[in-house]
Parts: sequence; C-alpha cells; structure tokens
Amino acid sequence: MSLLLQCLVDAILLGGLYSLMAIGLSLGFGVTRIINFAHGEMIMFGAYGAYFASILLGVDPLLSLPVVAVLVAAASALLFKGLIEKVLDAPHINQILLLFGIGLVLQNVAAILWTGDARSVSTPYALTAFEFDTLLVPHGRVIAFVTAAILIVALFCWLHFSELGRATRAVAENGQAATLMGINVSRMYMISFGINAALGSATGAISAFLLTVTPFMGFHMLVKAFAIVVLGGLGSVPGTILGAFALAFAETWVSYYVPDGSGWAEGVSFVVLLCVLIIRPKGILGQAVAVH
Repeated sequence: MSLLLQCLVDAILLGGLYSLMAIGLSLGFGVTRIINFAHGEMIMFGAYGAYFASILLGVDPLLSLPVVAVLVAAASALLFKGLIEKVLDAPHINQILLLFGIGLVLQNVAAILWTGDARSVSTPYALTAFEFDTLLVPHGRVIAFVTAAILIVALFCWLHFSELGRATRAVAENGQAATLMGINVSRMYMISFGINAALGSATGAISAFLLTVTPFMGFHMLVKAFAIVVLGGLGSVPGTILGAFALAFAETWVSYYVPDGSGWAEGVSFVVLLCVLIIRPKGILGQAVAVH
C-alpha cells in the first residue's frame, strides 16, 4: 500500500511538469496548425539558460526562469517571423522538414558551444524531501509542480480574460472569421509561437535542477510532448493536461511495478503514442482543430 501511495504521488508531481512541457506545443498547433518540432530545443535552451544563470551569476533557476522565458520567446518570435511564417501555407511535409531542420541546427549549435557534457544545477531543495512515514515527497519535484501549475493557470487566465488571449482563441477557432473581425492573424501566430517557446523554456529551467542538461535532451522531451498532445487531442489544451497525467501515471506505474521498469519507462511514450493512433486517433477529448 505504501508503494502504491508513493507511485501515485510521484505520478502526480511528474504530471504537472509534463503538462507544462506539452501545453505550449498544443497551443501553438491550435493557433498556427503547425507542430513545432523544434519545441525540444526550446526546452533545452531554457535549461542551459537556467544553468548558466546559476553557475555564472549565482541566480536560482526559479528566479532566472522569467528572464530565460522572455529571451527564448523573443528569439523564437523572430525565428517565426524570419522563417516559419513563410511556410504557413506550404504542404505539411515542408513545415515538418523545416522545423526538424531548425531543431537539428539548434541542437548542433548547442553541442558546438557547450560540448556534449552532461551538466546539472545544484540547489538545496533538489536534494531534500518531506518524509511521511515511508512516503518521500522530494522538495524539488513539489516546487516544480507548483511552478508548473502557476504558469498553466496564468496561461488559462490570459486566454480567457485578456484581449490578446481572446484574440488567440478566436484565431484558433477560425482564422478567416478572426481576420474579418479585424484581428491581425499574423501577429497572433507570432505571439502564440513565442508563448509556445516561453512555456517550453520554462520547462527547461525547471528541469535544470531535476535532470541532467545536455544539447540532446530536447529530443526525448519532444517525443513525450508530442505523445501527450496526440493523447489528449490535437489543439485541445484541457486534453493536453489529461494526456500529461495519463502518460505520467503510465510511466510511473511501469517504473514501479515492471521488472527493470526504470529502463522501460522511457519507452512508454512511444507505446502510448502508437496505441492512441491505432485505437483513438483523435485523442481523449477529441481533436480540437481540423488538419487540412
């Protein structure tokens, strides 16, 4: 029973981080109809930003998170304006190849600049835990969960109560109708792509004190984020959160109850993605946007 309780706690805490990791990808697709296959590299740059802020300036990753998110969002908005905007009306294969190419370039730039050595940020709370009899609740994961929850709630408030947020939802619902209502669709595309990058880099900043930081960490996170978005329903932000917790529970259960499960857990996202595509292609809550 104690093992089951530990499994549930670990899965819930992991689900919060996975929600933040995938929600920007889902929002970006819902607005632009382009899946950002460079999303993993934005997470990676966020992790490196938090790492260097900690090593060079002595700034805690949580304190550097807003600055890192803004810088990555601004760079991604410029990248969108310079390259990605040109393929919005191109065939999907062109979009996929461009974004994969951008991701590979960013990955190799990071490897050249910072080598492939694994790094990590050491913080006092990353090595301590709450103890309740046999139950251990790591402080770092609790802080990561709370931070992710705050950012997700902020995103929902922005989408529902701000003018730009409502405009973003309008573009996601019907771009042509939004244009007729006077909304600058191109601008909303750029903003949503920047928010996608900001949320991704925030995930990276949090991951810096939970995981090792390398130039190649983004690919594994991209695969998981993509599996979560498909599981929840393409473009569905609430579905993405459900998908994140579903994947977190699946991974944690495998890690705890399957022999040598810690090695198998990383492959769960591939299995989940395959099963969803076969059994329920539109995800848990159904596909929120049409793909043409």
